Amino acid sequence: MTVRSFIDTNVLIYADAADEPMKQAQAIAIIQEHRLARTGVVSTQVLQEFAATALRKLRLPPELIRERMLFYNGFEVINASVPLIVTALDLRMIYPLSFWDAMIVQAAREASCTILLSEDLQTDATISGVRITNPFL
Repeated sequence: MTVRSFIDTNVLIYADAADEPMKQAQAIAIIQEHRLARTGVVSTQVLQEFAATALRKLRLPPELIRERMLFYNGFEVINASVPLIVTALDLRMIYPLSFWDAMIVQAAREASCTILLSEDLQTDATISGVRITNPFL
């Protein structure tokens, strides 16, 4: 059984990164697995970061990014709310996290995810009950 997991922006980016074929294949597999099992969670922050990076760095056409957004809407999407922001600020005071990373961790917590799939945070660290896993190692 697949564990309920929060998917960070870098996984979505690698799914469209043709210059990283191994990571691209891994990212696509992760996305497919969690979409089919209905165990994947993203946040509005992740989707915004994906759209901005896809436009700026990957230079994907807006139509393709729009298609991706509709596809990723098939995951549970956690909205950035005032209570989430306040709790992320609290997390940042406890753990050595940037504000944006604290927002990701808090969104994962809010969705009751036990795993956060990301290469941006310390692998195997557990932050407030969420274990960080780098799926590309």
